[in-house]
Amino acid sequence: MAQQAWVAGSDKPELDAVRVGFLPLTDCAALVMASVLGLDLKYGIKIVLSRESSWAGVRDKLGSGELDAAQALYGMVYGVQMGIGGQARDMAVLMNLNQNGQAITLSSALAAQGALDGASLAALMRGQPRAYTFAQTFPTGTHAMYLHYWLAAHGVDPLRDARVVTMPPPQMVANLRAGQMDGFCAGEPWGYKAVVDGVGVTVATSQQIWPDHPGKVLGARRDFVARHPNTSRALIAAVLDAGKWIDASSANKRKMAAIIAAPEYLNCNAAMIEPRILGHYQDGLGREWEDARSLKFHREGAVNFPYLSDGMWFMTQHRRWGLLKDEPDYLAVATAVNQIELYKQAAAMTGTALPSGPLRSSTLIDGGVWDGNDPAGYAASFAIRHVDRQGPAQDPDSGS
Repeated sequence: MAQQAWVAGSDKPELDAVRVGFLPLTDCAALVMASVLGLDLKYGIKIVLSRESSWAGVRDKLGSGELDAAQALYGMVYGVQMGIGGQARDMAVLMNLNQNGQAITLSSALAAQGALDGASLAALMRGQPRAYTFAQTFPTGTHAMYLHYWLAAHGVDPLRDARVVTMPPPQMVANLRAGQMDGFCAGEPWGYKAVVDGVGVTVATSQQIWPDHPGKVLGARRDFVARHPNTSRALIAAVLDAGKWIDASSANKRKMAAIIAAPEYLNCNAAMIEPRILGHYQDGLGREWEDARSLKFHREGAVNFPYLSDGMWFMTQHRRWGLLKDEPDYLAVATAVNQIELYKQAAAMTGTALPSGPLRSSTLIDGGVWDGNDPAGYAASFAIRHVDRQGPAQDPDSGS
């Protein structure tokens, strides 16, 4: 294999082939391109991709060992770690795969009634009370937590004022068209497809909720990583190189869009992928804009570092919404899950820059600052919260 990266065999990957799961979403691109471009071979492994139909399926196949690693929702990995998103298992976040690029979509029918943003949606829900239904992709996952956060930032209690259901991303647009729900939060290309199909409008991008927020992660079981550290390091390195290639130019992004549109990946028209990956947004209401914080895969490594504060944020939201009955040891859990030392080794192999520390500070849509300090206080600080709610998250075994 060309340009093998190990030294005298000491760092040789334990496995030749690595089974990696993904969902048909634009942000699977770094995994796909690592395989298509042969960047995996550079590090002595072969990525064997497996298209999955739901996040519950990814969770279960990681748990059973059918998959070695997978594109995964940050909040799903932590939900499994804490035993609230399925059977409790020790999990690992190898790296962050991307930032930004998700969206909250409302039905065109709701928009016609005046719901054009969070404030007007809240006003409509107060003025015309009924059962409003919104979909996310996994109960403890990224989209659920961002949807909850966005609704609450506008005074809507997602657990009391709305019905929030779980649904696989590729089913979102069809169910919106059929009137089965009022809106959804999911990754692209499904938000844009709802706009193009005329059945939905984009009322918020995830980067408006949390600029440069963590997206999907490269997740695995921790015992897999412990048994296969060299394989895991090689996998991180290959995906780092792929993300760097994607973000290097608009031409590369267009090539990527054409490749992942294929039937074995997203199975859609590349025209559904390309505009938003290039930062060209339209909301379905006549507004168009260039978004500098569109979906990113590398940004000189700023995207990919597995910040402890990112992992802790999801636990604060699980606690906020009553999914975690007891206060966890936030820092200890995040330190165990996020494989920072392994990531640093892969970063050195690929010449990827590292941040100054494992915590970062962000200001979210409601003006709240999250910096990884005092997570218990942060979780309890929200006016709308359900910290006393009992019981784990509803298990999404129905196929979500």
